[in-house]
Amino acid sequence: MTEIIQSDGTWVLDDGALRLTPGRDKNVGLLRRTLGEIRVPLAALAGVSFEQGKRAGRLRLRLRDGADPLLHATAGRLTEPHDPYQLLVESERYGVAEYFVDVVRDALRLEQVPSDPVTEYLLPGPALPLSVSAGDGTASFDGERVRLEWNWKTEDAKAANGARTLALADITAVEWLPAAGLENGFLRLTVRGAPADVPPKHDPNAVELWGFKRDPLMALVAAAVQARLPHPSAPVDGTVDGAVPGGPVAVEAAAPDRGAEGAEEDHDTLLRRLRELGELHRAGVLTDEEFTLAKQAVLRRM
Repeated sequence: MTEIIQSDGTWVLDDGALRLTPGRDKNVGLLRRTLGEIRVPLAALAGVSFEQGKRAGRLRLRLRDGADPLLHATAGRLTEPHDPYQLLVESERYGVAEYFVDVVRDALRLEQVPSDPVTEYLLPGPALPLSVSAGDGTASFDGERVRLEWNWKTEDAKAANGARTLALADITAVEWLPAAGLENGFLRLTVRGAPADVPPKHDPNAVELWGFKRDPLMALVAAAVQARLPHPSAPVDGTVDGAVPGGPVAVEAAAPDRGAEGAEEDHDTLLRRLRELGELHRAGVLTDEEFTLAKQAVLRRM
């Protein structure tokens, strides 16, 4: 086990993974504190670096593209206090930080971890259920539905139809953008069939953010939804290298087109199928690849 302990947090390399625990320092961002400890498997890492400064240095982890739903949903926009993959290092601990980098790099070489993008998330995303209030509304997510509720600051036309409940199957994308300067930020859900060019202030599928303290927590909602959407780099041709013909994946991916009747299939039935697939995956009946492809086949039918 190798570790570095700072007021900003503690990083530990142990048992094939890095455990990142935020510190109690007042400069630790609200998002990091809310996330708590993160376990990053070595397979998700593309690299690690240490940068020295006059008064403090910084350890940085670089994850493989597509490994973390939080990084995908925020697109590199997390600011320094909230980024869980940075650690502030005091000057007297520079030697420890450099040693830590060497040990992590040696572990990556030993495990022969590639640095290329991945086709499935290697981190699970924030725990559920999750509810965050910021800007002009509250966003809640239970794994199957996102609920948007408005407050007294919401634009009247946007709040006129009341709270929104969106099924995960109707959401095709999610995006979080922080406020910057005079530009407001947002949490936006792209919903199948809804116009995509409505400003967040008027968009009933978006929460507008004004740069206040709790804004970064909306990134957790974005990450939780992103973790349950089909991976953007996953194969869509219905095949997996090495899959057994006629096995669980082949059956799901090769399901015949049932026309309009299939398109009207009851969502509750498909949601039950997703839960069944999850149980088979946890029981070891389905491999990770088989589970991913089968889940995508069900989501496409939804």
